[in-house]
Amino acid sequence: MLKAGVIGCGGRGRAHAQGYQLSPEVEIVACADPVEDSRKAFIEQFEVERGYTHYREMLEKEDLDFVSVCTWIRLHTEMIVDAANSGIRAIHAEKPMAPTWGEAKKQCQACDDNNVVITFCHQRRFSAPFIKAKQLAHDGTIGDLIQVEGNCPNLFDWGTHWFDMFFFYNNDEPAEWVMGQIDGSSIHDVFGVPVEAGGLSLIRWKNGLEGLLATGSTGLQGIGNRLVGTHGKIEVHSAAAPIRVMARGANDWEVPDLTDVVATGSNDTSLSVLDLIDAVKTGREPELSGRKALQATELIFATYESSRIRRKIVLPLEIEDSPLLSMIENGQVR
Repeated sequence: MLKAGVIGCGGRGRAHAQGYQLSPEVEIVACADPVEDSRKAFIEQFEVERGYTHYREMLEKEDLDFVSVCTWIRLHTEMIVDAANSGIRAIHAEKPMAPTWGEAKKQCQACDDNNVVITFCHQRRFSAPFIKAKQLAHDGTIGDLIQVEGNCPNLFDWGTHWFDMFFFYNNDEPAEWVMGQIDGSSIHDVFGVPVEAGGLSLIRWKNGLEGLLATGSTGLQGIGNRLVGTHGKIEVHSAAAPIRVMARGANDWEVPDLTDVVATGSNDTSLSVLDLIDAVKTGREPELSGRKALQATELIFATYESSRIRRKIVLPLEIEDSPLLSMIENGQVR
């Protein structure tokens, strides 16, 4: 049996644990959380033998293969680096990756240096409406895919999902440049990291696809994602349906059948865990690999950097900080 340990016994930690439980080849042997009630509830729910108040003690005492990092964002880097240095095989971490671009890169570098597989839970890649949208975007239903759009509360915590889905729809082709702006009229925290009141991010991929993410006070209305083709369009998570299509030659919206892409008995997060387990066994790249997470995260900080220096950012992004956090610190954003 492969052995798993979970750092952070809250809602996301329990979601990861449900995925490990579905595998006949993995046993959850330990968990770590300084909050006693959360730790005890996790132990009871998943019949875990040992619980620790500090994750380092778990890493030192347990012979683990998998570690899930399910804590607040500012804690990710230290925990991921420590886990990568502990002799494990794989890490499944929550998103967003880190509060700064430099920390996000550091996480993946630590895993590369130790031959550890790392994934980040952009679990919508396993969700039926998004999978169907990608299929329809490339089978001629809407012609050629030329633009993707997204709407969500902020560029960071929510935006990381939609930036990742843009890459998903575009078969993970590399992005070329980003131009963006933020509404800094107010700031609020999400899991301990400040985010903007609203933002706009315009992306151009090297294969010509264009993307627009509009968030918060500047958000697009009524959709999660929109995929625009030369002869039609697809909307995902619109007010009307989980997915609907205006196909080539159609006069009205149609709701496609999702039965061919629905995974029986598993939620999206559980599927992400099972995919990581299979990837470790087979040696393939997991669907939610650190490489893919970095490309989505780069768009977040490139958008902030474009807003800071007021020009288009040609990728790769050559900074280490979070421009938004730096602008807050120096008073450019209140």
